[in-house]
Amino acid sequence: MSKFVSIILSAGRGKRMGSDTPKQYLELNGKPVLYYSIKAFSDSSVDSIIIVTGSADIDYVRSSIVDKYAFNKVSAIVAGGNERYDSVYNGLTEAQSQGADYVIIHDGARAFTSQETITACMDNVLATGACIAGMPVTDTIKVVDDSSIIVGTPPRSTLWMAQTPQCFEAKLAYTSYKTMIESGVPAGITDDAQVVEMYGGVDSVMVKASYDNIKITTPSDLIIGQAILAP
Repeated sequence: MSKFVSIILSAGRGKRMGSDTPKQYLELNGKPVLYYSIKAFSDSSVDSIIIVTGSADIDYVRSSIVDKYAFNKVSAIVAGGNERYDSVYNGLTEAQSQGADYVIIHDGARAFTSQETITACMDNVLATGACIAGMPVTDTIKVVDDSSIIVGTPPRSTLWMAQTPQCFEAKLAYTSYKTMIESGVPAGITDDAQVVEMYGGVDSVMVKASYDNIKITTPSDLIIGQAILAP
């Protein structure tokens, strides 16, 4: 049976939140934002969870979240790097050491992923080798130049918002990230599917998730999050 390892990224500092406390540790209904991401994967059928966080936060995450809430699927808490891609690579390296067949990468500040989304991603990656959660855009998108002049309006039917989780064959993700880092990371890398496409030669399939699967980034997102959690 295939081994699925979830990598939850929690090393960001959240500058747009305007708080000294990283966004993933701010409280939402009395619990840290990160709690909800870990719980989602703890309740899923993944085999284990790796948390990637800042080196100074490892003890806090272990004692105040993992141990406190008895998240027994957490198999490792590893230090992240200066950039998101460094943190992902550190998580992928740990997943390789655990013998993962598939990895499911998730941003810790994206607190509202559902069991249906996680299961759909796991099912799809078994068939495709690479898939990511996302949703169709609801607004018209404009392409602008350096002077903010509109130069194009792409068809809305072709545009999706990328979310996490993003799920890949473990070896594919690891070798893609390793190749990128060793060859020099280009500008504009913002998600895992880009890396796998550019350095692994594999296109990802989009899996429909939910508009509730927001990333807690700004103070207003906390208000929205409270509404999502309301009974």
